[in-house]
Amino acid sequence: MAFFRPRVSREAEVRYHADLEISKSYPQLLEKARQAEQVVRELRAGDADEVELRAAGLAFDRALTEALRAAEAGQRSTFGVTSYDDRIARRKARATPAGAMWTSEVERLRTLREDNRLSGIPRVPRLVPTF
Repeated sequence: MAFFRPRVSREAEVRYHADLEISKSYPQLLEKARQAEQVVRELRAGDADEVELRAAGLAFDRALTEALRAAEAGQRSTFGVTSYDDRIARRKARATPAGAMWTSEVERLRTLREDNRLSGIPRVPRLVPTF
């Protein structure tokens, strides 16, 4: 009786290597997000006007989104190439220490981004035309 291991698809291998490349930029993108957050905090402490706060909040949101995408790529690449095709392999990989670390990091960044989107970006009031 012959046992064989099914080979992963070529698409999974390509996506795995792409995620490896994307995840290499995670530390730089996270530092960029920290700097953008620092700018937002300084503007809030300095009583800046809403236009400046909005521009800084949107820049922080873009930086967080880039860092989140790199973290998600790092998470997928940590799970391994078989997890791209197999949900059970993905679930097992999430339970490893490295997988749990990346999962908590991704959740932390998502929470931070949503918090910024809900309360960190001031809405500039628009003038209502009167007839």
